[in-house]
Amino acid sequence: MLTISTQDFNRLVTFMKGSYGIDLSKKQQLIVGRLSRTIAEMGFSTFTEYVDHILNKKNPQDIEVLINKLTTNYTFFMREKTHFDFFQKTILPWLEQTKKNKVLSIWSAGCSSGEEPYTISMILKEYFGGRYGSWDTRVLATDISQRVLGTAQNAVYEEESLKDLPAGWAKKYFRKSKDTGLYTVSPDIKANVIFRTFNLMDPIQFRLKFDVIFCRNVMIYFDGPTKDALVNRFFNATVPGGYLLIGHSEGLNKANNPYDYIMPATYRKKL
Repeated sequence: MLTISTQDFNRLVTFMKGSYGIDLSKKQQLIVGRLSRTIAEMGFSTFTEYVDHILNKKNPQDIEVLINKLTTNYTFFMREKTHFDFFQKTILPWLEQTKKNKVLSIWSAGCSSGEEPYTISMILKEYFGGRYGSWDTRVLATDISQRVLGTAQNAVYEEESLKDLPAGWAKKYFRKSKDTGLYTVSPDIKANVIFRTFNLMDPIQFRLKFDVIFCRNVMIYFDGPTKDALVNRFFNATVPGGYLLIGHSEGLNKANNPYDYIMPATYRKKL
């Protein structure tokens, strides 16, 4: 296994934090463990050569490999179910009463391989039932990684990923392949999600402000100031009364958080 010098480590940490908000300042062992093979496969013999290449060339494909190696994209359908229960039982009834134009604006920020936005879409289908066709329920799903977005758009999943879905949902919203045993999201659910590449460090300039922002298990990679700045950008992109849902392993700075605390990992902008 290769070793990384303090200088190269600091160069890589500075680049990742400045460009993508990812804080690797305490991840030296992880960096060495996860990148050594990649560096060798690319034909480099030292971390110095690799870091020089990343910083000088800024090749999008190589940077994406770097990001994917150093972050975790593990997720599954209905992960952290309490959020989805609250979404269905509290948020959606409020939106149905208040959205006179029947247009919902929901963002899955850091959507990874697609399980979260497809779960949201299934819940929308369940909640609205026969009223579904009269609403614009499309979900915006973004991630920095083209690779995971490709997986999300392909919409094919192993059975294990579906194990926490309510009874009957797998049959209702997926098509099972007889040959491989894999499950493909049904066309109507798939069509309800719009996937886009987006770096959360960039200004948020989407056409509509959001009724609900799901940004769960993403900010674990950010330090305090980076997280505070992102939350403020989310706040400015949220409608009055709108919600921000974060991962249960995450927390917001109470002193700087512009949202009202509702319950663990659930925040709301004042009406």
